[in-house]
Amino acid sequence: MASEKKYTLQTLLISVSIALFAGFLSGVVYSVFNAPPAGHNHPPTSQNAGDPDMTRAIASLEQETKNNPDNVAAWVQLGHAYFDSNQPAKAIRAYNKALELQPGDTNVLTDLAVMYRRNKQPEEAIATLDRALKINPRHEQALFNKGVILINDFQDVDGALAVWEELVRINPMAKGPSGALVSDIIKQVRAQVAAQQKEAEK
Repeated sequence: MASEKKYTLQTLLISVSIALFAGFLSGVVYSVFNAPPAGHNHPPTSQNAGDPDMTRAIASLEQETKNNPDNVAAWVQLGHAYFDSNQPAKAIRAYNKALELQPGDTNVLTDLAVMYRRNKQPEEAIATLDRALKINPRHEQALFNKGVILINDFQDVDGALAVWEELVRINPMAKGPSGALVSDIIKQVRAQVAAQQKEAEK
């Protein structure tokens, strides 16, 4: 029975991942929430760190932060550049420096959480999202992202559903990256859980 439950949970997680993230790279999806993420206005990209334009942009921002280490905006933009060029460890350092200078920025915290998750630090990602949600419990992107991490990295389906239900309570029209309503995602997940539990009991 235990092995059957493990199998059905794995099947559910695969199905949920397909439903939520089809066409998106793992991790990048967290900042591809339906509404443009506040405080993170650059378009999500898959630019490589070796891309000439990205390399120049990063070099310019690195120089700016060296010349003006108290420039919060430069640290945030540098974090975004590392984010977009898939350099999570460097993005984490840049975002944390920005937060040292200007604590409590929920948008930066939410992007930082994405980088922790991409850097294979899901516990830090959840802790960072909790910091953002303590400041603003209605931060929609943080709520959605927390559910994504709970269901994918901790196999906590119930926890993810609870977080998404809170998101729907705040905004009934909230959507995931695929464009599907979060309320519909919740219904689909619950239906699949019920179906798989029924199948496991046979």
